[in-house]
Amino acid sequence: MTAFNNPQHTWNQRFATDEYVFGQAPNAYLRSQAAHLQAGSALAVADGEGRNGVWLAEQGLKVDAFDFSENAIQKARQLALQRSQSVNWHCCDWQSFDWRVSCYDNVVGIFFQFAAPQDRTALFAKMDKSLKPGGTLIIQGYTAAQLKFNTGGPGKLDHMYDEAMMRKAFVNYDIIDVRTYEAEIDEGTAHKGMSGLLGMTARKR
Repeated sequence: MTAFNNPQHTWNQRFATDEYVFGQAPNAYLRSQAAHLQAGSALAVADGEGRNGVWLAEQGLKVDAFDFSENAIQKARQLALQRSQSVNWHCCDWQSFDWRVSCYDNVVGIFFQFAAPQDRTALFAKMDKSLKPGGTLIIQGYTAAQLKFNTGGPGKLDHMYDEAMMRKAFVNYDIIDVRTYEAEIDEGTAHKGMSGLLGMTARKR
């Protein structure tokens, strides 16, 4: 998938449309875990056009969100304005984001599978660093089963998730929910159809 070979340029082009390519509704797994969100603050990692960051703000949280696409951030600002929500948007990549130590009560990462294994390890470590002890981590991603569906994601096996990987990356967490499953998703035109999914919600010790 070319978006993962020249990511910033490709994603900026992909978001250069009035259509919200991943829709305006929050991710279904994130919404299903709403009861586990902690009061206070949240970070939405690589939040694209803002659907999840805006929803987190609607839950009463003070939200930071970042994405490296200028076009995505512009649409995210518009979405927040339409919903009368305030989100602190940052246009940057994950390497440039200011990962402050023990800053957030919640860290949320939904379908951010642009990172190859070595980068993914570093990114997971930064997410862990920024989450407060007692905070909630929510991650949704694709599993290897997604390769047979081809309904979204990077199309690269080494970018996919499994439960063992998640437990190893976040060993200092109490798992609240972890599931590997297949489901029909409808998130704009970019994520549509039967998909191989992993969802994890965990609390930092």
